[in-house]
Amino acid sequence: MAYFKAYSHIGVHEEMLKDHVRTSTYRNAIMHHQDLISGKVVLDVGCGTGVLSIFCAFAGATRVYAVDASDISLQAMEIVRENELSDKVIVMHGRIEDVEIEEKVDVIISEWMGYMLLYESMLGSVIFARDKWLKPGGLILPSHASLYLAPITNSQRYQDSVYFWQDVYGIKMSSMIPLAKQCAFMEPSVETISGENVLTWPTVVAQVDCYTIQALELETITATFKYTSMLQAPLHGFAFWFDVEFNGPVRQKSKKQANQSLDAQNATPSNKKKKADVSIVLSTAPEDAPTHWQQTLLYLFEPIELKKDQNIEGSVTISQSQQHARFLNICLKYFTGDQWYVKESVMK
Repeated sequence: MAYFKAYSHIGVHEEMLKDHVRTSTYRNAIMHHQDLISGKVVLDVGCGTGVLSIFCAFAGATRVYAVDASDISLQAMEIVRENELSDKVIVMHGRIEDVEIEEKVDVIISEWMGYMLLYESMLGSVIFARDKWLKPGGLILPSHASLYLAPITNSQRYQDSVYFWQDVYGIKMSSMIPLAKQCAFMEPSVETISGENVLTWPTVVAQVDCYTIQALELETITATFKYTSMLQAPLHGFAFWFDVEFNGPVRQKSKKQANQSLDAQNATPSNKKKKADVSIVLSTAPEDAPTHWQQTLLYLFEPIELKKDQNIEGSVTISQSQQHARFLNICLKYFTGDQWYVKESVMK
């Protein structure tokens, strides 16, 4: 209930709508797949103010079921009415697991991603909707997601949060430093860093195929990593970020169809070949335009001085909290400079 109540506040939706990268990428993806949306039935899981539902109506959807369990759905009804789309967009107030929809749908769209992709566990609701209502061969937007992890350096953050206490207006306050570290670095921090903070190429922690993934697979995710630092710099922590892709459903071709397609390509002059279907990607990477998701940082209580080409290896485990289903437990185990370290944290 606290989760749904939080999404009743206009500020949450204002932040998301003002995220140009987020909102314009969704709109572009909807128009890119207009041929799969026009004349079809769409289900918007967690519709919020209804903006994605309205985009789908603009793309020619016959009917859109816009579902949200928070009270913002009452405002979504007014927005739909204001845009004279009440005959196309049906706003439903309730959890997707509880509402009744009397027909199968051709398309499911949802902005389900939380911080570090999986926070708030909303993907499970999309999986539920997919298994209950999506027609075979239907479209899911976004279709795929990847979660990344990389070691980072961020001396300014340590200066602001920790070393600040060494001298405060000429007063020594170093005794505050242990408490400052606990307060600043115990839990994951959502903030924006740049590509210059990243010490190595990232590791893929998880890949999600929304057409096939099962809810059980999200309960615990484990990945191993091995990095080689590209810089001599202090290791201050690790950063998570994600990408999502907006691909159409995979359609299996018969061997005959595949051969016919290959023959057609070979018969086409190289300068007139059909342009490949370009995937639309929404990225929250440090080197890309910032989004409201920013990046999720796990800071170490004590920095580790790294040499150039020094290895860092270990594993990361992300699991849903047993006490609070929408929280994430994160456990990082890593080895560098002949020593093992463990960093455990809870994304609340």
